[in-house]
Amino acid sequence: MTAKNKQLLLCALILLAGIVAPFLFPNYTFQIAVLWVMILFALTWDIMGGQMGYNSLGNIFFFGAGMYICAVIQIGLFYNVGDYTSAYGAVKVDFTPGQYYLGLVLGILASAVVSALFAVIFGWIVFGLRGPYFAIGTLGVAIAAGELVGAWDWLGGGSGISMPTYPGEPDDRALLFYFLCFGSAVATFAFLRVLYATRFKLAINAIRDDEAKAEAMGIHTLRYKIVAWSIAAFFLGISGAIYGNMSGFIEPLEVAFPTVTFGIFMVLMALLGGKGTLWGPVLGATLFHVIKEVTWTHLLGWQWVALGLLIIINVVYFQQGLLGWAQEKWPEAFGIRVDEPESADDSAARRAAE
Repeated sequence: MTAKNKQLLLCALILLAGIVAPFLFPNYTFQIAVLWVMILFALTWDIMGGQMGYNSLGNIFFFGAGMYICAVIQIGLFYNVGDYTSAYGAVKVDFTPGQYYLGLVLGILASAVVSALFAVIFGWIVFGLRGPYFAIGTLGVAIAAGELVGAWDWLGGGSGISMPTYPGEPDDRALLFYFLCFGSAVATFAFLRVLYATRFKLAINAIRDDEAKAEAMGIHTLRYKIVAWSIAAFFLGISGAIYGNMSGFIEPLEVAFPTVTFGIFMVLMALLGGKGTLWGPVLGATLFHVIKEVTWTHLLGWQWVALGLLIIINVVYFQQGLLGWAQEKWPEAFGIRVDEPESADDSAARRAAE
């Protein structure tokens, strides 16, 4: 079986597993849904950090922005947002099924588009920075966004926003948002698989290897950087809109802009699986999420120690990530052809023939 056929078979198995998972494990529907969100996180971070060499620590900004944009659209279509978020209950909230689904669809679309526009706007500013200065600059954007939203009373301030109530049974709600998370992760993977087969991947890899030489070769580096960040922001905005509705409540620092948890997790997952690859972030996100859920359940109080040890092991022994390590150890399994070293007899025969 060729490497391409192996990948297609793996994709089919993952799709099948994703479809049947909530029916086989109904008590873990939310946890599995979060796994798909984590996979999307790792894939979108790798566009910048792995493929282009720009290690962003602020990608979580687009996740939170998508969450709040979707909430404003869902609520603002039918009610005054300021009255809805009032601590004194200024309006009686009663969304009909039609209003709920219309607001959800439009909110998800708006979250994707506006988050991408934010990436374009901030890209013109932060892409003047490189290396650690870029990472710190993007982190500052995410932290500042959380603090500003937390002080904005119209959006609920630090008290957050309760999302519109789903007009149906709890089990139906769980399945709806599970498949939205699943679909968004699959769409992200499929889009990147196609995108990385084009010259776009070669261009951003050239920026990663040597940006000055890439510019000298005629590559419009700023344009590629902004487009790459906008793609990541587009899918992160979608995931934020879905996650906000799935959780049912938006709080600025812990849910929408969690820089010290989700913001760091997306970096670690890509590094764990192997950055700069398509399947590495998927592998890393899956392994990381499983370990996180197990430690949170059985090692409560020690979960951060366990995750810290995982990071240390990854950095010390698997600097290229698990996928990179596996490719070096078993290259043939990944369709990588390695030339055998020439023996002394073969070398002497070749020189005699010449």
